Amino acid sequence: MKGIGINGYGTIGKRVADAVTAQDDMKIVGITKRTPDFEAKTAVEKGYDLYISVPEREEQFEEAGIKVSGTADELFEKLDLVVDCTPGGVGIDNMENIYKKIGLKAIFEGGEDHDPVGTSFNAEANYEESLGKDYVRVVSCNTTGLCRTLKPVNDLAGVKKVRAVMVRRAADPNDAKKGPINAIKPVTTVPSHHGPDVQTIIKGMDVMTMALAVPTTLMHTHNIMVELEDTVTTDDVLDAFEKAHRVLPVDAGLKLGSTAELMEYAKDLGRSRGDFYEIPVWKESVNVVDGELFYMQAVHQESDVVPENVDAIRAMLELEEDGEKSILKTNKAMGII
Repeated sequence: MKGIGINGYGTIGKRVADAVTAQDDMKIVGITKRTPDFEAKTAVEKGYDLYISVPEREEQFEEAGIKVSGTADELFEKLDLVVDCTPGGVGIDNMENIYKKIGLKAIFEGGEDHDPVGTSFNAEANYEESLGKDYVRVVSCNTTGLCRTLKPVNDLAGVKKVRAVMVRRAADPNDAKKGPINAIKPVTTVPSHHGPDVQTIIKGMDVMTMALAVPTTLMHTHNIMVELEDTVTTDDVLDAFEKAHRVLPVDAGLKLGSTAELMEYAKDLGRSRGDFYEIPVWKESVNVVDGELFYMQAVHQESDVVPENVDAIRAMLELEEDGEKSILKTNKAMGII
């Protein structure tokens, strides 16, 4: 049983902690927090040992009635691997100044750049690249969503070119600091980072992306256009999506025609925190016209990367060499369709 730590118990970190706990070949040794907030209190109540990343704040945790098991540095010494879920940019500093010095393997999230880490990860597309690696980056929620559906399309018909527009939520549901509230805000840097990030996973793919932020907190959506190498039908593509791991074709006609309805569906499935780990693709949007594929999908930004983190752990610690076996094991433990 391999010992895993979570450095940064926030939106992603707490979900990865629970996902690791659901597995039978790894366990959470502890989690770290900087601030004595409700997440820290809940973590301890759930049975996670809490270590503080700012030792001089120990008294603040004690005053808040939150039990501290030690410092983050003390936790790191006990681990086989740490999942770094700290804010973007902090993880690379941790890699250079902490993890490398003590020989600790680490996973980073999509807020970090690819180059300093050297290996980016998507379980179905390039699992084998991360076998035994010391440092791996699980790509962002949007990049994960693109890889999940472009991989089966590429396997089916070959991809000449991808053009996609990311319609991004303005903030997570628990974030009271961000907007826009009454505006559509284009990301004027073109391409957006998502296309180059896909290329770190699916090498050589011609993919260009644009993005805009809209006043919602529920999910992102993608409008995707793919020029295909081979002749296939719409039904062929739908069949490929049905067979793909962590892709879920949905019927808009069954009152699943919006992100709000999709999130309600996740709650009805009994998912922890109402999470939607799969990438829903609206069946009605899938269409092949004159060799070009069009489709629309949604991405639950808080949770789609969570199973990818579990599979990355398994690859890096060489608990499973076969990517598909790891995916199926993770899916079963997490109740993924």
